[in-house]
Amino acid sequence: MNTTLRTEGLTKIWGAFKANSDVSLTFAPGARHALIGPNGAGKTTFINLLTGALPATAGKVFFGDREITGLPQHQRVKLGMTRTFQINTLFAGLTVLESIILAISEREGLQTAWYKTVEQQTAAIEEAGQLLTTLKLSADANTVTRNLPYGKQRLVEIALALATKPKVLLLDEPAAGIPSAESAELFEVIAQLPREVTIVFIEHDMGLVFRFAERITVMVGGKVFTEGTPAEIAADKRVKEVYLGEAEHEE
Repeated sequence: MNTTLRTEGLTKIWGAFKANSDVSLTFAPGARHALIGPNGAGKTTFINLLTGALPATAGKVFFGDREITGLPQHQRVKLGMTRTFQINTLFAGLTVLESIILAISEREGLQTAWYKTVEQQTAAIEEAGQLLTTLKLSADANTVTRNLPYGKQRLVEIALALATKPKVLLLDEPAAGIPSAESAELFEVIAQLPREVTIVFIEHDMGLVFRFAERITVMVGGKVFTEGTPAEIAADKRVKEVYLGEAEHEE
């Protein structure tokens, strides 16, 4: 099977505590793959292992055919792996456009060339404009980021991630702290991202998960409990018992 990202026996142990235990997962090119599970299931730790934010105790991570288990975070970003966080990390004092241009300049190694005016960075401005259009942020281009509603700030964070031109985009609870109406709009935009970007996301809102994921992995106690399509997961009585509860899934 052609894969963009996979793990073999990925494990993270602190003392006697196993945050992740023997996690082996495969993410296909263009996947829309959700990671779900109760609090403490090891989902964010798993993302941290994928990105190199944490070193693995055991196991391997592969990006395509290349093993990247020992690579530092910045080298994984250069290969094409980018993430967002539960709490957004933005250039609060810059406008949306300035923020994205800065991220593009960083990618192109132009971050030290600020003796050039922003207007002179034509290619970066054009690319930033395209990202704003893709994420429906064009009307907010000249708004200072801190003044945006929180939902739009999360979109800006995704725009900054996309500015790295990732092959894999890892989203850690992108809808956290966003009102339900805004979170649905956020995921509508995420769903329209180009298929050359593989998306793996953690999300607690099951309505969003079942609406937008094409494949779901359920994690419990740091391990993979089960995996399947949204229909398979929704029908799995074991998943209902350990996570979803007995309430029937609402379409």
